[in-house]
Amino acid sequence: MRGLLRRVALGLGVLALAFAGAFGGARPALAWGEQGHRLIAEIALANVSPRTAAAIAELLRAEQGLTTPACHVTSLADAAVWPDCLRGDPDRWHYTFAWHYQGGPVCAAAFDVHAFCPGGNCITAQIERDRAVLANRGLPAAQRLAAMAFLAHFVGDIHMPLHAADNNDRGGNDVIASWPGHPEGNLHQMWDTTMAETAIASAPGSGRGALVRAYAPAEKARLGGGGVAEWAQESWVLAKGFVYPQAFGGDVCQPHAAGPVQISQGQINAGAVVARKRLVQAGLRLARVLDEALGR
Repeated sequence: MRGLLRRVALGLGVLALAFAGAFGGARPALAWGEQGHRLIAEIALANVSPRTAAAIAELLRAEQGLTTPACHVTSLADAAVWPDCLRGDPDRWHYTFAWHYQGGPVCAAAFDVHAFCPGGNCITAQIERDRAVLANRGLPAAQRLAAMAFLAHFVGDIHMPLHAADNNDRGGNDVIASWPGHPEGNLHQMWDTTMAETAIASAPGSGRGALVRAYAPAEKARLGGGGVAEWAQESWVLAKGFVYPQAFGGDVCQPHAAGPVQISQGQINAGAVVARKRLVQAGLRLARVLDEALGR
């Protein structure tokens, strides 16, 4: 069984590299940064059923089976950052790097969930796969733990607008940007870190403590619904209608000045409101997915 899984993994790795080359190279896998991913996992854990929480704790006991001593998984929050930690071991895990995103062109008429997913090597396909693996109690615990970690991470990634959108710039990675405290970076990086961190720190009430809590049923119904395709569509719409226009000062599909973009603190504050809602949505939706896979 292990030999078979390894052959499948190696085969997927070859496919991922081939497609990455065909579509202009792999992009960095980070989204939301560590703070954002941990927050999403903490929100989820605060909103799963007791049975699901117990199942998560039991799966975490299989950490040693992951054989990733440099990347610990002792909590759901650890699990949510584990897939990014794997980037430190590309010889073993490179085949997973294309799973973090699905760049729908923002100048297209709509987001196509079936496009830009060669061989299932994209975020929407992998969320569905990981959900099925996690729910299969006949599989080894370590395999299900890995699926839970990828699932926790990818549900977060898909809510970051630039992980579901592209403008021939690798999801904003090629857009040179500067913003307060960061004289030289890129648009994707800004949303990875500064937007998420500002969103958390500026949450009305008590910052992080105001976000990590048990949400009322009405809040879950309003923020935690939809399926994978809908989540990706939401991010694509936000990238097309907010993220890129904010950076370029108008319709990104119209000619605009080349060169670095300047993002003000006011724009960061406005973006943080958008990012905060996406973080909470991701946490509540992750809770629902985990309940569906583990709480029955």
